[in-house]
Amino acid sequence: MTTATALIPGLDEIVSSGDPKRRADAARRISELFLQGAGSFGSDHVDLFDGVLTSLVPHTELAARADLAERLSLLANAPRALVGQLAHEDEIAIAGPLLRRSPVIDEKVLLEIASVKGQGHLLAMAERPALSPDLTDVMVRRGDRDVVRRTAGNAGAAFSSDGYSTLIKRAGQDGVLTIKLGQRDDLSSDQLKDLLSGSIDVIRRRLFQVVKPARQTAIKQAMVAISGTTERADRRDFAQAQRTVLSLHRDGALGESALLNFAKAFKYEESIATLSALTGVKIDTLDRLISGERYDPILIAGKSLGLEWATVRALIMLRLGPNRTASPADIESARVNFTRLMPSTAERVVGFWKTRPQV
Repeated sequence: MTTATALIPGLDEIVSSGDPKRRADAARRISELFLQGAGSFGSDHVDLFDGVLTSLVPHTELAARADLAERLSLLANAPRALVGQLAHEDEIAIAGPLLRRSPVIDEKVLLEIASVKGQGHLLAMAERPALSPDLTDVMVRRGDRDVVRRTAGNAGAAFSSDGYSTLIKRAGQDGVLTIKLGQRDDLSSDQLKDLLSGSIDVIRRRLFQVVKPARQTAIKQAMVAISGTTERADRRDFAQAQRTVLSLHRDGALGESALLNFAKAFKYEESIATLSALTGVKIDTLDRLISGERYDPILIAGKSLGLEWATVRALIMLRLGPNRTASPADIESARVNFTRLMPSTAERVVGFWKTRPQV
């Protein structure tokens, strides 16, 4: 610290009681001194700079802190406490470069930041060369769609069994995430099967096209393993459901309440039979529409009947099944689209379904 003291007379007084402008000036000069000599400094010298800069740097302007963070992110011997201090800042222009690549941020600090900071911090962290299972557990739990996609696409990220389970559930409503997960070398055969079970045919085909030959073989094997279940699902029997719905109709109990109860109980056949009775659209037509690639037919049928959002949401969850969940972002997008959909438009589409049962 003798060099810094000689460069800036009265440094001790500036650190302890100087005004913000003097501290900011001192921070800029000492930071530059460190950056110029970083390659030759030993750990003792780095610690000395660290102690002074952590007191001075917070008084510098945002642009100066952002520039310093960018330069420190490339140093293997950057002052550890200072890096941690900057990485905790709310401004992503400052924290981002350090979270993306600084080699001196330890696991404890990363976990702390991942647990409390926003999506921008998580997104930056998702680009690190390596991510531990403990860290990805937090990122998958707290991250939005962009964070989860980027984390899943990071070859240096490792995931726990719970982390992979959560990712696979989220992939059920995210084709991009499905493809990123399907390309991971550390995905087990059972996890691949679970991933494919929750995906639609168009995503499966796209995944098959982009993976390595070895993974193509694994996909074929997984599809053989789940094909029996798929075939049974394609041959649904609505006879009993129709009898149940007819009984409710005779009792004057067939309406939105009954539909909501069926959907919440994941009774697919009864739900489709009820929708058919209420809309006048044939069961096989509704079955093909609702089991397709998008949830739009549910929004359209719901709006044409004047259903509440809670019932429509339950039908969306029914479509996914009891073992899959929709991301909050997807549910909110569906809610907004349902709110914006005009009843007259929905009624015209439903009228088209009635005249085109082959849809």
